[in-house]
Amino acid sequence: MKLQGKKILICISGGIAAYKINYLIRDFIKKGAEVQVLMTPSAEQFVPKLTLSTLSKNPVYSDFYSENGTWNNHVELALWAEVILIAPCTANTLSKMVHGLCDNLVLATYMSAKCPVFIAPAMDLDMYQHPSTQQNLALAEDFGHHIIPAEDGELASGLSGLGRMAEPENIAQIIEEFFSSNKNLAGKTVLITAGPTYEAIDPVRFIGNHSSGKMGFSLAEEAANRGAKVILISGPSAEKTNHPDIEVHRVTSAKEMFAKVFEYYGNADIAIASAAVADYAPKEIAQEKIKKNDDSLTIELVKNPDILKTMGEMKTKQFLVGFALETQNEEENAKGKLHKKNLDMIILNSLRDEGAGFKGTTNKIKIITESSLTEFPLKSKEAVARDILNFVEDQILK
Repeated sequence: MKLQGKKILICISGGIAAYKINYLIRDFIKKGAEVQVLMTPSAEQFVPKLTLSTLSKNPVYSDFYSENGTWNNHVELALWAEVILIAPCTANTLSKMVHGLCDNLVLATYMSAKCPVFIAPAMDLDMYQHPSTQQNLALAEDFGHHIIPAEDGELASGLSGLGRMAEPENIAQIIEEFFSSNKNLAGKTVLITAGPTYEAIDPVRFIGNHSSGKMGFSLAEEAANRGAKVILISGPSAEKTNHPDIEVHRVTSAKEMFAKVFEYYGNADIAIASAAVADYAPKEIAQEKIKKNDDSLTIELVKNPDILKTMGEMKTKQFLVGFALETQNEEENAKGKLHKKNLDMIILNSLRDEGAGFKGTTNKIKIITESSLTEFPLKSKEAVARDILNFVEDQILK
């Protein structure tokens, strides 16, 4: 069993979704895991300790001291865990976590943790979409934590929308996948490009696109988790990674990305070109800010070097993966790119699919090879990264 003997510390905060944790604990125990449960004081209003203790086969703690006066050592609890799961994670608990507030046993244990932390947010849709919550989730990701995205559905308020805690079976699957993360890419070097490129017009303005880089960074994290050494070359992006096996190189323009890619491409075993590279750049870059003098402005553009095509031409041992973002004749255009650029496989996004493409946290893809087309439903970009690398492994390891 994937979870046999694994030590999972579940921290429950005060949300109505707390009742679902009973099913999750039962599932973990059935699969051989050791489970310890902590609660915030407000969580006790939603689910009784007796139920959680019976299911987990361990005492459940919500305070620093038990009734008999013994200290519930938060440091020992944190060091015991191989994974900490905070579910449901309310807006209040999330805010305290990322801003260093420590006023209960759950937070003290979290702040003592050395192991991976998984966060399953749960709150009403307006709270979930509030800029402060989204910023706090981004901060948690910057800390290296794993966010289990909230799902769309009926909420306790009677409204329906995004904010519902992921279902227990989905949380369990993510934890299982973490523990069973294969190391099939150990010894492999994976080169990944991510984000947009910015092509300068003058010292202030540029030509760019809406790529956030999240897909490329998710691929880098997943490849590193599978044992690969990852070279991540990113255009301007707010995304970050702290993974020790990811070497990040930041660039701005297509020409800079071209130079950096071919500094490392020769030693790569797998190359995944997920960056949205500008096809054209201004022929001349103004040395001073262009003043608004006329009703119109003409900028002559010239073609940028085609990074992916050159990678295909120079391919020796590399398994080469490209991306295609299309708005019409999607499959036909993607297959044409597969052949024209000598790719081993291509990932197709369509802007017609809601939730796919730039900026968002989700994506919907089709994977196309010379002999196959495989379609996937809308998923988080982290889950899409797993699908892509599973497919790559099937191709190179079969």
